[in-house]
Amino acid sequence: MPNPIKDSVTETAMAQAIAKASGMPHAPLSEPMHPQPPQQKSPAEWAYDRLVLYIRNFEKQLDSNHEIAMGFAGSDAGVLKIEGLGFFEPDMITFYGRDEDGTKTQLIQHIAQLSVMLRAVPKSTPEAPPTRIGFRLASGWSGGESGDGSA
Repeated sequence: MPNPIKDSVTETAMAQAIAKASGMPHAPLSEPMHPQPPQQKSPAEWAYDRLVLYIRNFEKQLDSNHEIAMGFAGSDAGVLKIEGLGFFEPDMITFYGRDEDGTKTQLIQHIAQLSVMLRAVPKSTPEAPPTRIGFRLASGWSGGESGDGSA
């Protein structure tokens, strides 16, 4: 039978490893992103949870003139301005957004081939507040919508 204390310790250790690798501050997760026990998560859900952590951290580092986008590693497909993220159990991750021309775009990727490059891109409408998605993806967002700590 799985040990819930050990799983909690494992999840905390993973979060700290991700924080170290991404430059995130070393703060423990205040609550799990999903209510189900860690041992019941699919590989896709695990990948989703960690991508949310990376996106949140990246957005916290952006100034109010930039928004998050994703570059496609190893291809000439360009950049996807991320508007949403999802997963399909057991092993698919989906990114929703718009390309550089504003065309609605969706990337569906198997977790075994997951390679994501987060990029800061100028806002498409300079006078509008920046769009932040990290706080919308899962509960637990602690920053403001601007990503620079302001409300």
